[in-house]
Amino acid sequence: MVFTTTDVAPAVIIELEPHADERGFFARSWCQREFAAHGLNTRLAQCSISQNRIKGTLRGMHFQSAPHAEAKLVRCTAGAICDVIIDLRPGSLTFKRHMAITLSADNRRALYVPEGFAHGFLTLADNSEVLYQMSEFYEPAASHGVRWNDPAFGIGWPSTANRIVNDRDAAYPDFGGIAP
Repeated sequence: MVFTTTDVAPAVIIELEPHADERGFFARSWCQREFAAHGLNTRLAQCSISQNRIKGTLRGMHFQSAPHAEAKLVRCTAGAICDVIIDLRPGSLTFKRHMAITLSADNRRALYVPEGFAHGFLTLADNSEVLYQMSEFYEPAASHGVRWNDPAFGIGWPSTANRIVNDRDAAYPDFGGIAP
């Protein structure tokens, strides 16, 4: 795997190193030793899949608050998404900064989302599927979010003909310093 730092450290882009032959390729997508060597959280508590039928589906921006703050490894296994994270760690040099990356079945990239970051995505293709590996168990009482279009973050989401956002994600209030 190739680990590339981002402008909102300690978030990292992870690319596969495929070993190809006439059959196709083989590549490692997770290795506890490699993640630990890069200083990343190696705990794996659960995995989830998000299936999204329609291009323009927006999910986010979600996080879990301490003591249930979670790191995530996010990969798009079908279709394509614009994956976005926001640093919500008070005192961080990149506090309130965001980054966006296209994750797709074609580019096979993954994004490591550290604890203290909000995460969300917009589907860029019909039938997009997203695989999450999370360091903590889902805890409903610790589940929070910030609004996807809050001007405090200035996220330039790609335009789509439709934008499908559920009521909960659309109703998050303006950012008021909520800390994960």
